Amino acid sequence: MSSFPLTRLRRLRCSEALRRLVRETKVEVDDLVYPLFVIEGSKIRQEISSMPGLCRCSPDLLPQEVEGIARLTIPAVILFGIPQRKDDSGSSAYHPDGVIQQAIRTIKKTTPELLVVSDVCLCEYTSHGHCGVIVDGDVDNDKTLELLTKTALSHAEAGVDIVAPSDMMDGRVRAIRQALDKNGFQSVPVLAYAAKYASAFYGPFREAAESAPQFGDRRSYQMDPPNWREALREVEQDIAEGADMVMVKPALAYLDVIRKVRDTFNHPLAAYSVSGEYAMIKAAAQQGWLDERRIVLETLTAIKRAGADIIITYYAREAAHWLTSM
Repeated sequence: MSSFPLTRLRRLRCSEALRRLVRETKVEVDDLVYPLFVIEGSKIRQEISSMPGLCRCSPDLLPQEVEGIARLTIPAVILFGIPQRKDDSGSSAYHPDGVIQQAIRTIKKTTPELLVVSDVCLCEYTSHGHCGVIVDGDVDNDKTLELLTKTALSHAEAGVDIVAPSDMMDGRVRAIRQALDKNGFQSVPVLAYAAKYASAFYGPFREAAESAPQFGDRRSYQMDPPNWREALREVEQDIAEGADMVMVKPALAYLDVIRKVRDTFNHPLAAYSVSGEYAMIKAAAQQGWLDERRIVLETLTAIKRAGADIIITYYAREAAHWLTSM
């Protein structure tokens, strides 16, 4: 075997051009999905205190937002809605003129080339903040499926490109797939939040989406963070039920899970770099403790290297600028 001094691994690190030539993992703008928070009403733009640089905006202000995203050649956005009215059944989630339904129609009219992914869940729309119908103090899985199906179908009718159920109810992918097919939406893919963990990294999102549970927590339906074998079972089940793409959420603390899912399945794999990940980096950068550009690109590279094909990130705009200027 060759050894030092004949073998010198540093030879391939001598210049940026050489490093680029032999680089194994490359993050591209085409990998990115940008989350948007849409609030019901008009002429509303609200900054999100725990996520500096991000805001909630009403559907009428979306054209300017999405035109800028499209100019950066980011291929897709994922939508989260904040309704004016909440109730026990989250009825605003599946109202034909709900905030997300309005947003979908606006975006597809403004930038038809931009893919629109809709988060299918009830937590932002229920008065109790949980992801489904409450029975005896807990979310009733099977009663919730009907409402999730109605929500996904209403999004498809509004013109959405991809539906993404994030509720973690058993059987929801099958129920949604069957409803889409039955109603003529066979070509609308399902991106399943297949391995979504009950994580502490969601805190800023819950402020942004006004979706914090009013009692208890979501550990009876979201996954327990120590488990990875269970994640493979969840992914396998969602694929069997008809998921076209699958997701691991969060990303940074679950790179090992992303890797295991990639090694086990061949479906397109998304990873969601969640609000807590964004907030930590942003806060440290504002204090001057780290180089924001370098750490964001390093983090995105780690997620891609772990096996993700698609990265949902609040840094998509900045990353698109940085990646095209490298």
